[in-house]
Amino acid sequence: MHSWWESISKARSRIHLLSTLLPVPESDDPNPISSLADSDAPARSLLSSPTAYTAVSYSLTAHSSGAGDDPLCNWLYDTFISSDPDLRLVVLAFIPLVAGVYMSRIHSISSLTPSLAGFEAVLLALYSSETRSRAGKPVIVSIPDLSQPSLYHTPRVNNSKKKPNSAKVNPNSGSQASRPAVGIVSPPLEPQTAIKSTKRATIVGVALDCYYKQISQMPSWSKVDFCKFAGDWAGQDCNCKSEFDHKPEVTVTVPDSSDGIFEDGIEIERNVVEDMKNLEIHDANPDNVVKGLIQLDNRAREAAAAAAAASAANTTGSNANTPSKAKKPEILLVSK
Repeated sequence: MHSWWESISKARSRIHLLSTLLPVPESDDPNPISSLADSDAPARSLLSSPTAYTAVSYSLTAHSSGAGDDPLCNWLYDTFISSDPDLRLVVLAFIPLVAGVYMSRIHSISSLTPSLAGFEAVLLALYSSETRSRAGKPVIVSIPDLSQPSLYHTPRVNNSKKKPNSAKVNPNSGSQASRPAVGIVSPPLEPQTAIKSTKRATIVGVALDCYYKQISQMPSWSKVDFCKFAGDWAGQDCNCKSEFDHKPEVTVTVPDSSDGIFEDGIEIERNVVEDMKNLEIHDANPDNVVKGLIQLDNRAREAAAAAAAASAANTTGSNANTPSKAKKPEILLVSK
């Protein structure tokens, strides 16, 4: 009971402090974030509040954010090291946004970029926590040996009985069973007191890995920021990333169905297949590969839309030409 009440009291104090660091919103409620402290689960209420997330995101993306004396970064740092699991989830929800703003500014060519020691302190807090939890051990994965039978493998039954002395044993051959190979996903983490240029990618990657481990607990708006961060950095060298959701308008001219040329979109599908054969990617440049795949996807969508429109037009035409049946005369029975 004492630990439960202590956790609630700590969460309420952190919420009240956060409400003083954020700008007052223009709404009827004078302080909607401070009212979250009155909940029975204040940390969870803060995590699931879109108003609080929007206010914190607005402050984190401000031009002067991320400095060593940034009170919001200090709040995130102190909240994470409080070791309360629910409060840690609140901090993890903002990690994609913190990492995205930090990486964008650290690679900016502008000389007016302020100090980013506040962002680095938050990222180092997550990195240090993960370093302690791994205890100097690497993250490994066992790679099974496909040449060995698995648990679900049924060995073949050999009807011929071999004599005990017929098999010759080679004393030089090893009798030990082959062990599964072990792959290292992540080497042991070294303690870091500052973010150096050679360790920056590792520290940010570990922070995002901590976020991904708890992604089932994250609100939807935090997941959207995580996807935006991944999309921006994965496609920053590709000018065609905006073409994924391109939906071209298709104008379809439906010929007469009696000539047998256009039936169930076969002609358009044949054209798409020919385009796929003629598409050439001259090198293994990822930009060219993505452009080629987008081009094929757009052509496939055009073919599907044209086939659907033609099918609808043929159905409408067949219904219009179908003669209607003559109605039978009604027979009225009159009782005398």
